[in-house]
Amino acid sequence: MIRPDLSLPLPDEIHAAHFIGIGGSGMSGLARMFLARGIPVSGSDRADSANLRALAELGADVHVGHDAAHLGDADTVIHTGAIWPENPEYVTAKQRGLAVIHRSQALHWLIGGRRLVSVAGAHGKTTSTGMIVTALQAVGTDPTFVNGGVIAQLGASSGTGSDDLFVIEADESDGTFELYDTSVALITNVDPDHLDHYGTADAFYDAFVRFADKAREAVVISADDAGARRVHAQLAHAHVVTFGTDAAADVRIDALRTDGPASAPVSFTLSHAGRTVALHLPVPGAHNAVNAAGAVAVLLTLGIDLDDAARAVERFTGTVRRFELHGVARGVSVYDDYAHHPTEVAAALTAARSVVGEGRIIAIQQPHTYSRTQQMHHEFAEVLESLADHTVMLDVYGAREDPVPGVTGKLVSDDFADPSHVHYVVDWQDAADYTASIARDGDFVITLGCGNVYQIIPQVLEALGRTPAAAAARG
Repeated sequence: MIRPDLSLPLPDEIHAAHFIGIGGSGMSGLARMFLARGIPVSGSDRADSANLRALAELGADVHVGHDAAHLGDADTVIHTGAIWPENPEYVTAKQRGLAVIHRSQALHWLIGGRRLVSVAGAHGKTTSTGMIVTALQAVGTDPTFVNGGVIAQLGASSGTGSDDLFVIEADESDGTFELYDTSVALITNVDPDHLDHYGTADAFYDAFVRFADKAREAVVISADDAGARRVHAQLAHAHVVTFGTDAAADVRIDALRTDGPASAPVSFTLSHAGRTVALHLPVPGAHNAVNAAGAVAVLLTLGIDLDDAARAVERFTGTVRRFELHGVARGVSVYDDYAHHPTEVAAALTAARSVVGEGRIIAIQQPHTYSRTQQMHHEFAEVLESLADHTVMLDVYGAREDPVPGVTGKLVSDDFADPSHVHYVVDWQDAADYTASIARDGDFVITLGCGNVYQIIPQVLEALGRTPAAAAARG
């Protein structure tokens, strides 16, 4: 892993950019924006993906695998923190004296001096960013945006607009969200994470305080989340807008229901400055009502009327890998969700519970990173056992980290109070077959994790298709 050096100067001009790790949702979104600016783009990633193929169709020179020859005539190299210092493209770029910058610095370069909305928080950033972007478009503005995931109704994680507004998902994982010159800061929640970078929870909180107080116009922050309240108490900012179910919230949620029809499972009212408006969301889960309240609060700070903001946010249909339905086989619905922290897992499973009806929830969990699994295996087990009917536990997706002895998916499964509620299995085909053997008509299967766990879904659907219903009923 390479820690970003934010002290490095940004190039005045970029004539050709090379992306190391171009296939990720954030990096591919940046690459699209460079292409939209007319800047030649090349890049590499360790595996082929739909993102690589889409970029190739747009004119990028993409490669599978890392090799110094892939640099071509690039004058600027953009990388993620997930690559290793020994990466041959990174090493050669340094040796040649090329401008080598972190992806956050590349985004900072793209933003320039535009009016920036930065969405930060341990959870809910991608959905909240998507809500703000699509709502701004619905009210007639044309923002530029970079999100951490694909916005379903736009089919992209980034876009270049004609207006002065720029909306980003600001990444707190490595502290780079402090780099941006933010006008309006949205903080969805502050749940200590990424302690491999910050060291302590106090340092995590302090980073959010600095990020918020730098906002030039306003801070929008959760009134419900304990960590956000702690940050709020330390802010010196003159314009803070709170949102949530708390009675004192500036943008307050009331009359919340999560049992509506499939077209609008979530309904609630929002009150602000003596006015109240009703909302109906097509995305499930109480957490999405909170995300919507935060998005509306941001729109209010940008001068948009409450009724117009509410109607615009209602049009949001979701982001890819956030409670996304991939298929139905033998009456079993198979979903995927990016949740990789206990709080996110709880939100995803609670949303599933609100719409599954009489069916059961079977979670396929892939723990993400050895450090988080080591720190939070008890919390993962508690959430999964209490909210899912059964859990199929895979092994850890290490991402940028080296394996840690003894830290596997079994560390989580061993913490279940009732071992019959969990099945730890290393082989993915075995996991898919086991899932199919216990799933019944009306059940939800949901993969959970921000690694590559979604890639097991075709195996699950295939296993469901060939497993007789009678065999499944015995589960």
